[in-house]
Amino acid sequence: MNVKMRFIIFSIACTFLQVSHQSPISHWNLLPHIVVVDVDGTLGHLPLRCLESPEEFTRGDDGIGDIVWMKNGVKDAQTGNLYLVQLEESLGGGNYSCHSKDGSLLNHTVVLIQEIESQKKILVNSDQDYLRCSAQNFSGEFACSWTWHRSRVGNVAFIKALRVSNDSEAQCSVDASGQHWTCSSGQSNISCSVDSSGHGILCADQQHCPYAEERARIHVTVYLRSKHFLVENYSQHFYLSEIVKPGKVRISKVNTTMIKWSYPSSWSSPFSYFPLSFQIAQLRGRCKKCSNPCTDSKATKTVMVNSPDICQFEVKHKTKAVCIRAKDAFCNSQWSEWSHYSLKEDEKNGRQNKK
Repeated sequence: MNVKMRFIIFSIACTFLQVSHQSPISHWNLLPHIVVVDVDGTLGHLPLRCLESPEEFTRGDDGIGDIVWMKNGVKDAQTGNLYLVQLEESLGGGNYSCHSKDGSLLNHTVVLIQEIESQKKILVNSDQDYLRCSAQNFSGEFACSWTWHRSRVGNVAFIKALRVSNDSEAQCSVDASGQHWTCSSGQSNISCSVDSSGHGILCADQQHCPYAEERARIHVTVYLRSKHFLVENYSQHFYLSEIVKPGKVRISKVNTTMIKWSYPSSWSSPFSYFPLSFQIAQLRGRCKKCSNPCTDSKATKTVMVNSPDICQFEVKHKTKAVCIRAKDAFCNSQWSEWSHYSLKEDEKNGRQNKK
């Protein structure tokens, strides 16, 4: 073995010793070609390999030469089959690609950085939760939403939704658009799509039966990545009965003293099996500057009504408006948004129609 070859072997050995010394880094594959690196703020390196069998590439007779690396589309000084990603604090994430000298793409890897115990967050904590989930009925469909931090807006990197959190047989996949995800197992088959705003997901448990008791909670984990290649995961677990929130009720007038309302069109049927409780607030005072008269005004009388079908209620004398909201009669879940109906405005419109 000549001196030059020994020097090369010695240099390679030193490089790997240095990497192992500086990089007690855990990393794992989120998806094919996407690697997540857990960092604690210390200096380190992550080795990337372009080709598993570089000998086939170097022995080719097409004359395309050495392997060239690019980071986020910009040519890098490092060349060869092995590339060392430099990691310092939260820096080092990016889209790394290797090419032949003629520009042909050979391989690529997206490196995402997950900061351990970071104080900064991609999302804003709203209502004591980063991830907020709700369902309009018991069909198996639900939605989860979040609020991006204004300086760290990004997109969805991975979605995992299962009835059992540690189901080892579960398989999660994404379609070519990167917007529709499916997680299948023996316990459930849940599909999720990123909504058009990029601030939430819409999901459906395809195996859910609305008439049967839920035996396991749904576990949702969303991995979100920022434009700076930072990734964070946020989770929620729940029964549908815990997050169900009916839509707004529909109110109309029967006569001068009577109003009626009906179940939300999105609510599960039959209503006798899925009954709602209703809260009725009668308003006498005017509230000109109220952004929401149902919450900003003081009600003269509030009553609770349970009914399995279309409901009627006699309002008190001099009542100006009525507000009604609904919730599941059997579960301690969320109230719907208030529905507002102005009796005075209705009378005014009636007089104008007579003229």
